[in-house]
Amino acid sequence: MGEAEKAPLVVIAAGGTGGHLFPAEALATALARKGVTIDLATDERATRYGTSFPARDIHVIPSATMRSRDVVSILRTAARLSQGIGRAFGLLGRLQPAAVVGFGGYPTIPPVAAAVLRRIPTVIHEQNAVMGRANRLLAPRVTAIATSFPDVLARDQRLAAKATHTGNPVRAAVAEAAKIDYARPDRAGPLNILVFGGSQGAQIMADVAPSAIELLPVAVRVHVRVTQQARAENLDAVKAHYARIGVPAEVAAFFPDLPARIAQSHLVVSRSGASTVAELAAIGRPGILVPLPHALDQDQLANANFLQKAGGAIRLDQGVFTPERLADEIAALATAPERLAGMAAAAKTLGAIDAAERLADLVFKIAGLTGERKN
Repeated sequence: MGEAEKAPLVVIAAGGTGGHLFPAEALATALARKGVTIDLATDERATRYGTSFPARDIHVIPSATMRSRDVVSILRTAARLSQGIGRAFGLLGRLQPAAVVGFGGYPTIPPVAAAVLRRIPTVIHEQNAVMGRANRLLAPRVTAIATSFPDVLARDQRLAAKATHTGNPVRAAVAEAAKIDYARPDRAGPLNILVFGGSQGAQIMADVAPSAIELLPVAVRVHVRVTQQARAENLDAVKAHYARIGVPAEVAAFFPDLPARIAQSHLVVSRSGASTVAELAAIGRPGILVPLPHALDQDQLANANFLQKAGGAIRLDQGVFTPERLADEIAALATAPERLAGMAAAAKTLGAIDAAERLADLVFKIAGLTGERKN
């Protein structure tokens, strides 16, 4: 039997968006360094992110997200999840992994639930400052819980007893960007502003940010350089707006090198998803954060509050996120570069560059693996 055949197997369950898959990818890389073989269990939506995932095999498992509380929707979702659990149960029987690790979201439920039924050690990782619905469902049944934020389960002693604060694993590109010190802007030099709305983009950023930049005092606006992510349908309008007001801007639907662009920025304007907050903290950059409203779990609100409380960000709820308000906030920061530097330093104190290694150690512990195996 060859060395590769002797390597333990860990199945990572993640899907839906890059917010779940990026930390899963970081864990996969950390486990691979320890000589562990990785398989990914995901859903159809995740294949756009998962094609480069560092896994031996990628298994697409049926799943569904609870989007409505009416009886028909609940029954349809339950039937789809049951189908996925059956598929995952058979898959895990064939694979015989040492552990299954879930990263939240409904695509996590079938593989992790099947692992619980097979008595395979399980870990779930919660990226947000509040636990999401899928993880809440799984939490009482899994072997261990890892959290990105401290005290997420402080109100539930039964769950807190099996929780470990690891931080949110970040990709290698983020760890590399974190090595770049924050360069406090010179009042006579450029002010680099990065605007994005998460992996899917955000309509409100296209509606608000260009108009806010236009409203800046001329003495500030002449120094602004913008990099903005925009949805495909908004690209032309956003580009035209910046061209009309004479502000240099790079606008695209997706930036594959986003961590490097965060590092190059003096200020980031964005949503406050778990991966965004983790990357801002790891790299140490000030943010104006606009939580996604109306979310059932209000996870982005909790994430933004965490960074704001530490002094690393300003939270603007969507109801007050207007061109006028954003222009006021940017202008105030532009004329106080020492405040921007202080916010960057405060954000950096919350970063967890070693989160992937800490989570990998937890997986080794619950799987009963010892030492650091090397290929």
